[in-house]
Amino acid sequence: MTFTVTLQPSGRSFEVEADEPVLQAAIRQGVGLPYGCRDGACGSCKSRLLAGRVALGEHQAKALSADEEAAGLTLTCCARPLTDLAIEARTVVGAGDFPPRKMPSRVMSIERPAPDVAIVKLQLPANEILRYRAGQYVEVILRDGGRRSYSLANAPHTQDAAPGIELHLRHMPGGKFTDHVFGAMQVKEILRIEGPFGGFFLREDSPKPIVLLASGTGMAPVKAIVDHLEYTASTRGVVLYWGCRSRADLYLHEWAEAAAARMPNLRYLPVLSEPRADDHWAGRTGLVHQAVMADLPDLSSHQVYACGVPIMVDSARRDFVARCGLPADEFYADAFTSEADKH
Repeated sequence: MTFTVTLQPSGRSFEVEADEPVLQAAIRQGVGLPYGCRDGACGSCKSRLLAGRVALGEHQAKALSADEEAAGLTLTCCARPLTDLAIEARTVVGAGDFPPRKMPSRVMSIERPAPDVAIVKLQLPANEILRYRAGQYVEVILRDGGRRSYSLANAPHTQDAAPGIELHLRHMPGGKFTDHVFGAMQVKEILRIEGPFGGFFLREDSPKPIVLLASGTGMAPVKAIVDHLEYTASTRGVVLYWGCRSRADLYLHEWAEAAAARMPNLRYLPVLSEPRADDHWAGRTGLVHQAVMADLPDLSSHQVYACGVPIMVDSARRDFVARCGLPADEFYADAFTSEADKH
């Protein structure tokens, strides 16, 4: 049994199986809906149900509260249709251009640029180039069917020379996959991946200046965006803020400094929240999103791309819109929700 979902204001319709989440059907058919985690944890896919009924699966209250649900909002990532539906949701231009694909990948290298960070480079089959947009992510499919999401840290044009992807992983002690990465993983090991996913990617049709905001390994998709901007010779102004705890956590500091030296339109500002005495840190300190607000009190003409821990992303979204005049629809975000965050 299938149901028809009609999106407003675009009027676009697509079919959804009775036991299928609305978002999954949209991705499968190349319909660009906004989304992030696909797990009911981030709230990026929150939409208004205009007509019809859904069965809403397990989700977090911070993604959709009981009051919001009572007011007619829903999460397309965990809403299964019980009738035909009409949903108010903006369509994301370009999000459905590259349908997700499953493919094998081979571990080519494992680097440890920081004690709790691994950079894993994966080789893809030569005849299966992965097409994606700078900022999107892939999912690693575990042997038990579980999945882990990781942003693509290399820009799309790198696929033309040698199909392969770069992932940045923070060790989560007790984490099923990252314990393996930091323990038994070997070069030449085979992993299965699926992608690309996500509505967090560079909007290239805008001339607006860009604020890139990263915390921790949220630097991964930001690196891809910077590399893409350089490759396309973009003339947009870009300022990159990277928030970490201590100097050791700035695992791509030299890369970012070199990129800013090469690119006349790029400024790089690292911010440490808890610098250690032996860091001898003379740079910015405090919360990274507050550093943005101090430098750019008027964000009304900017686009912001924020990636990192949920508390940073949520704080930046709230404060930039409320206090700096950023249009709410010019804040693009990917909150890194771990498996622990989802329960």
